[in-house]
Amino acid sequence: MPQNHNLYQLFQSRFPNDATKPFLMLEHGSELRYGDVDSLSGQYTAVLKNCDIQKGDRVLVQTAKSPQTIMLYLACLRVGAIYLPLNTAYTAAEVDYFMSDATPKVIVIDPDNYEALAPLAEKHGVSHVMTLDAAGKGTLATAAANATPIDLIEQMEADDLAAILYTSGTTGRSKGAMLSHDNLASNALTLHEIWHWQDNDILLHALPVFHVHGLFVALHCALLGGSSIWFLPKLDIDALIRLLPKSTVLMGVPTFYTRLLDDERFTRDLCTNMRLFISGSAPLLSETSDQFEECTGLRILERYGMSEAGMITSNPYEGGRIAGTVGFALPGVSLRIADDQGKSVPNGEIGVLEFIGPNLFKGYWQMPEKTSEEHRADGYFITGDMATMDDEGRVSIVGRAKDLIISGGYNVYPKEIEGVIDDIDGVLESAVIGVPHTDFGEAVVAVVVKDGPLDIEAHDIMTSLADSLAKFKQPKEIIFLETLPRNTMGKVQKNQLRNTYKTLFNKE
Repeated sequence: MPQNHNLYQLFQSRFPNDATKPFLMLEHGSELRYGDVDSLSGQYTAVLKNCDIQKGDRVLVQTAKSPQTIMLYLACLRVGAIYLPLNTAYTAAEVDYFMSDATPKVIVIDPDNYEALAPLAEKHGVSHVMTLDAAGKGTLATAAANATPIDLIEQMEADDLAAILYTSGTTGRSKGAMLSHDNLASNALTLHEIWHWQDNDILLHALPVFHVHGLFVALHCALLGGSSIWFLPKLDIDALIRLLPKSTVLMGVPTFYTRLLDDERFTRDLCTNMRLFISGSAPLLSETSDQFEECTGLRILERYGMSEAGMITSNPYEGGRIAGTVGFALPGVSLRIADDQGKSVPNGEIGVLEFIGPNLFKGYWQMPEKTSEEHRADGYFITGDMATMDDEGRVSIVGRAKDLIISGGYNVYPKEIEGVIDDIDGVLESAVIGVPHTDFGEAVVAVVVKDGPLDIEAHDIMTSLADSLAKFKQPKEIIFLETLPRNTMGKVQKNQLRNTYKTLFNKE
């Protein structure tokens, strides 16, 4: 019989022999044990089969984080359906687009959104609309509770799709990145190995589960390790403080770590049981990394990935983790820093990060032209992220290609300027953008968040930059905000800033 590449079968093969071992633990409630996973996901599998879900059908899910959502995901793997998670912040108008593009057979939504989304589902010919809330209640949960579990694990080929993840769509309509069972399996197995996952690990999970980080990186590593997970509905610093002594691994975004450092209860003693802190989804400031190590004695491991691949690079588990870098290419992944023709640039020079590997996605859903456009002839994928590589192969991300500013004919890389501004006393963080300017084409603008009692002003920043940056890199304007706009994964939304300040220099 040919090998079954179904990702669920890989997970099942790693379930612990002790069926009573907890899988998902809720701090103030019940726990789901590994011995229950087959039967519970089997009930959800039965519901999907009753909806006539066949291999390759899409299941669109926009629900709050809950153990039942995880059972639904596993059930989709089992029946060979393509799982399509959506950010819970998406509006009805945005979900309308995803329905029209993905043509799902089933959608699962929060009960509170039923009135807004059910008519859209009918418009797009969606066969079944079910509900599921944060408490694990709704029509889907009721149907599953009344269903007899089935043992189905559909026979899947390596390239059969497991999920479609829609990108943010900041430069046009959102694209659906198609990820296969082997894409996800190869990445999970690699991360499990290089991060030295251990039998007794307990993962502290406070990430959303509609995104690569929370759904694939965190959940898959734990499943491969047969590990227990503290399953938090969302980021809750009080809960993190309570649970850190009972955990060994935390995966988070930089916001997790800055908020922990701001809490006086966060101490070295609190982290004595922890072996690994991982950060991703947005750049981690060197200052945060250094402060964290000083406080805990542990250095955060930063890594880099994207919807189209899962993880691509990682700082080493053993050896130096250098703040401001995202480490080395994962085993089996080849990458290069290239010019606009795909030719490698010398080490230390800025170019676009391109890569190829077993985790590379199968293309954009129903967008063959876009898929072709973002691949080189030799198969390398053009990430759009500007980066450098040192002589050891260590990668540093310096910004998005679309964030590149061309001012007066000169290329300006925002990350360089942000690094200098962020080092100024009185500055917490900054975001540098380019906005239209009659004379320069684009003008450099710095959006700054102040820090501490020092009431720094724009001229103080400009004075500090005068000796550090070439004139063409210095901001034409400095704007102060209370906070920078971020998405749910903590990434600064520079497109919002560019849109807000696009007429700043119209008077000139």
